[in-house]
Amino acid sequence: MKDQANLHFYASSPESCGYLPDRDAVSAFANPYVQMDMGTYNQLIQFGFRRSGGYVYRPHCPNCTECISLRIQADGFNPSRNDRRTLNRNGDLFVDVKQGRYTPEYFDLYQRYINQRHAGGSMENPSPGDYRRFLLCAWARTRFIEFRLGRDLVAVAVTDLTDTGYSAVYTFFEPELAQRSLGHLAILQQIELARERQLPFVYLGYWIQDCAKMQYKMRYRPAQAFYQEQWIDLDTLLAQKPPANPSQLEVAFS
Repeated sequence: MKDQANLHFYASSPESCGYLPDRDAVSAFANPYVQMDMGTYNQLIQFGFRRSGGYVYRPHCPNCTECISLRIQADGFNPSRNDRRTLNRNGDLFVDVKQGRYTPEYFDLYQRYINQRHAGGSMENPSPGDYRRFLLCAWARTRFIEFRLGRDLVAVAVTDLTDTGYSAVYTFFEPELAQRSLGHLAILQQIELARERQLPFVYLGYWIQDCAKMQYKMRYRPAQAFYQEQWIDLDTLLAQKPPANPSQLEVAFS
């Protein structure tokens, strides 16, 4: 692990929040001029940090604490009826785990996924450099979980292997196969991989309680939330902070 004296943190400039549009977002990020390593990252992830490319950050908004890191407790996870349907629907797929890397095949699928899912946004029309900067970094133990239908690549779950579990980075999949719920399948596969390695968690990144498009993360139980500088049971947090829009719970569990 790096000398803690050199591990300074900096705050980003405020910018419009992509999830709560009436607010500004600020991140705290580890000094990018000090080489990160997995030993350090294994510790930082316990305090709600995660990576984007080679940058390690967590939300640090001065007047908002809505972004909460979630992690699934893999050993205690029992698939729901919906989970089993997703697994059965995709029983014809071949799954393999590879080292994270760039290939034209990966990039082609990534580019098509981004251009359909993020049309008109800042991620549209990515270059190979954009792909590398976002998904890969030299120090991380990054794995690509491939899903293939015959020889055709239909989905890739990008995940980092840490000492305490898998940390989901991003998933991209064939846009024409939305009915297969491949994003959901990717999380179920990471849970299974964590259980095989006897690792306790799958880290899902950040969740905002009143952001509808993040409610899918609540379906994976049991789970823990990093709140007020400690990990607590997600159900305990929900009891303390009931959602402003309770109908969103129906979205999470439908």
